[in-house]
Amino acid sequence: MKILVAEPLAPAGLELLRAQKGWEIVVSNPKEYSAHLADCDALLVRSAVKVSKDVLAKAPELRVIGRAGVGVDNVDLKAATAAGVLVMNTPGGNAVSVAEHTFGFMLAMARAISQANASTKGGKWEKKKFLGNELRGKVLGIMGLGSIGREVVKRAKPFEMTLLAYDPYVSTQAGADMGVELVDLPTLYAQSDYISLHVALTPETDKIINADALAQMKQGVRIINVARGELIDSAALNDAIKSGKVAGAALDVFDKEPPPEGYPLFQHDCVLATPHIGGSTEEAQEIVGIRIVEQVVDYLVTGVAVNAVNMPTLTADQHKALGPYVELASRLGNFVAHVSTGNPCGIRFTYFGKIADSNTNLIRNAGVAGVLNRSLTHPANLVNAMPLAGERGWNIEERHEKRLSHMDSIRIELETAAGLTTVEGAVVLDRPRLVLVDNIYCEAPLNGHLLFLKNDDVPGTIGYVGGVLGRNGINIANFSLGRQDPPAANESMPLEAISVIETDDVVPDPILVELLKNHAIKMARPVEFIA
Repeated sequence: MKILVAEPLAPAGLELLRAQKGWEIVVSNPKEYSAHLADCDALLVRSAVKVSKDVLAKAPELRVIGRAGVGVDNVDLKAATAAGVLVMNTPGGNAVSVAEHTFGFMLAMARAISQANASTKGGKWEKKKFLGNELRGKVLGIMGLGSIGREVVKRAKPFEMTLLAYDPYVSTQAGADMGVELVDLPTLYAQSDYISLHVALTPETDKIINADALAQMKQGVRIINVARGELIDSAALNDAIKSGKVAGAALDVFDKEPPPEGYPLFQHDCVLATPHIGGSTEEAQEIVGIRIVEQVVDYLVTGVAVNAVNMPTLTADQHKALGPYVELASRLGNFVAHVSTGNPCGIRFTYFGKIADSNTNLIRNAGVAGVLNRSLTHPANLVNAMPLAGERGWNIEERHEKRLSHMDSIRIELETAAGLTTVEGAVVLDRPRLVLVDNIYCEAPLNGHLLFLKNDDVPGTIGYVGGVLGRNGINIANFSLGRQDPPAANESMPLEAISVIETDDVVPDPILVELLKNHAIKMARPVEFIA
């Protein structure tokens, strides 16, 4: 396992990486890291390295990108997903640091600390000029109640501020539990003395603070942005400061970083600016460095993906319960793809038993990947399975049925132009097992070298199959049989039967041709499972 550390990482994080037996740890820097991409399994970055489509093309073995921090603007998520590379971050690791920076900004604006500092050091004593304001009793409007927004709430309470918040994903009761009144944006704009931004950058929040929003705000409002520079229309903010509508702004982030020379907002004394250092504290760097290493190690060792950005995630407990079914779905998908005929156009998943109550997104992804890998050169996985299926126009459906008195199982129905093929499997003694094919019960392992047969249920067929395999030196490890239930009416047509034969070696094409010379055998398909 090769781990490439492309930016400075907490020493404790590096120590944890180096403690993994047999792993190669390469510590590089943003200018030279690309020389090590060709065979790395994991790439650890902060914000300086831009992981583009071209970078990903240089890393064909890459499995995971770990971003030590919250934002993943520097990672091309679409390209990473298409390449099957998991991207994970560390939300909340620097929440306290950013919240404290927010309060540093508010106190600095309330007491004109930056301006008073410059004046005093310049030899002046302008005591009367720097009459400040208390935070006590002021209304703080918090846009976004994620991990950072919640930490801001905690710190605002001792200052005896009135707290309003806007977050469409937080319930009124949850807000009340935090001691915050949830309001809509117009109300927050109209009533807030300070407005602090803590929302993610999305198409809906891009330039959310614009001329229209600023016009709705209280005269003399002060604005703090420690989230994303693109949240504010800088030209509109500049005009609002000139007009006196906005009494002050404190900015740690900018739409272009670093801001260009002559940046208009920097011409105002009431604007405080820092170089994107909200999360830059020794404590935060230590926390996010250790967390991202722990997450990457967990993923590479156990498959547990925590804080994944481009894939549904499971907690460690969920993974323990559902992990075997993720593997089952992958193998069922592989099996059904081998035994069906025609190009797939749709897949339906049905979950029976207790797993029907679970989040089955990863199970679904695994099943889709299993089907895809029948015909792909570059393997599909849990990350890129759904986008790849979407590119092919496949219709993916899921059903959840909590069936009683039956083991938990997964059914996959693969639709092609030639018809529908159905398989069902279960986890038996922690191992994936096939239990049904096209409504015919037949229990068999889902591993190794399998030979699947469909035939008319007539005498001599099993003997013929055994004879062909024996003459060609193919040893049978397991032979599972099943046939359809007899119809109610007495019909002369033979019943359909199936066989799943586990062999010690791959059954080559010439032997398949020989098997099909028996007119009772309608299908002979090999199914291979790798590890």
